Amino acid sequence: MSSSKVTLSGSACRPVGTRVGDQPADEAIDVSVILKPKARAAVPQSGGATTTRAQFAADYGADPAAVAQVRQFAQEYGLTVIEESVPRRTVRLEGTAANMMKAFEVKLERYEDQGQQYRLCTGSIRLPADLAPSVEAVLGLDNRPQARTHFRVLKAAAASVSYSPRQVAQLYQFPLDVDGTGETVGIIELGGGYIAADLTKYFTGLGIKAPSVTAVSVDKGKNAPTNANSADGEVQLDIEVIGTIAPGAKIVVYFAPNTTAGFQDALTTAIHDTTHKPSVISISWGGAESTWPAQAMTAFDSAAQDAAALGVSICVASGDGGSSDGETDGKNHVDFPSSSPHVLACGGTSLQSANGAITSETVWNDGTQGGATGGGYSVQFALPTWQASADIKPPAGGGRGVPDVAGDADPETGYNVSVDGTALVIGGTSAVAPLWSGLIALLNEKLGKPVGFLQPVLYGLPTTAAAFHDIVKGSNGAFSAGPGWDACTGLGSPSGANLLKALG
Repeated sequence: MSSSKVTLSGSACRPVGTRVGDQPADEAIDVSVILKPKARAAVPQSGGATTTRAQFAADYGADPAAVAQVRQFAQEYGLTVIEESVPRRTVRLEGTAANMMKAFEVKLERYEDQGQQYRLCTGSIRLPADLAPSVEAVLGLDNRPQARTHFRVLKAAAASVSYSPRQVAQLYQFPLDVDGTGETVGIIELGGGYIAADLTKYFTGLGIKAPSVTAVSVDKGKNAPTNANSADGEVQLDIEVIGTIAPGAKIVVYFAPNTTAGFQDALTTAIHDTTHKPSVISISWGGAESTWPAQAMTAFDSAAQDAAALGVSICVASGDGGSSDGETDGKNHVDFPSSSPHVLACGGTSLQSANGAITSETVWNDGTQGGATGGGYSVQFALPTWQASADIKPPAGGGRGVPDVAGDADPETGYNVSVDGTALVIGGTSAVAPLWSGLIALLNEKLGKPVGFLQPVLYGLPTTAAAFHDIVKGSNGAFSAGPGWDACTGLGSPSGANLLKALG
């Protein structure tokens, strides 16, 4: 292998917090080396799939020669290969901090942020010149928490109405004559957990048969429930919304560490899971694009392209921090991974109803403390063709518009759920990703095939299809709702029966 090294594009690390010391040289670290596909699978523009999981590895996985190069590189620097996956295009390496620093020519240091210590690499990753062109990203040198949950618990004093997830589905006219049988919905979780008995009790209380829920461990992540004030709120909200809307669908929860490597590995494990074969993946974690390393966003979007080719839909919450995404630099930010052009970005509304029908629906915005739907324009990803053809015009320097679609997210018109046995009302765009995931499971069953990568189809629907409730009132800070697509609620909230008709 060539001894001269080159810088891996997009791998520069941005220190966050305060330096507290050197990284112990003997600490064992594992990293994920993400390889580029040997050929890029075509992304279907009309839904469905262009390849199968069985075919994917041979045609579009990592090049076995590149995997062999990583093996050789590992041996040279005293690193151990602990996992290899050609379809996931991932080679996981383990070794001491000292050997990792030597191999990737970075400095590892200890930092502290918000009371938590973590490892951070400074500088850019360098790789042998003959290996670098095959590598998309090296993730895991840095183990700071990368994403946050996007759920909001209703404050006790707030005046409110609340719904069971099924009531929300009824208001949006989901096709509830099916229950998602034959479909599997994957959920990505970066913390928290659930207790099976609590879930059974919740579904029994609603008169619904509890769905099959399976936990999958990724990179030593575990189903680890603690209490109702933790990420358990995220995990159980996601399961309960999907399970109430599509109780016949199997639910598989992929638990991973909250790092760039954990998030990436959870996503690719779900996409390429030949045992459970999810047709839909729900993600309610994220963070402002400005907080992500460029290489991590590139690798994640690349994996989402693979999902699109396989006919797997990915629904992602657009964030609860309004047009700033909770950042304090005075600029607009969109939340990643919802800004990936290959996922369905899900924004939030405030939903009022009477006698089983919607009476008003506006942009969810409870102010800076209460939360507001994320939305705006990516600075990482260009405007996709399907948004350009829908005449979406970003401001200077802006690209992909977020969100694509919306749904009820206001905690004051929130969802009745149970977290660790405690009844709560929860909102946030965290509820909208599983809401749309449940809807897609129903659509897949009704249509007898996966809808897959939906965005080009949705943006191409004539307004006469009435597949969306167009939200025209409210703002998320810098952006206001108006007729057609907007950077608060996208195309709008679903009109399930009309959407089914339009897709059929």
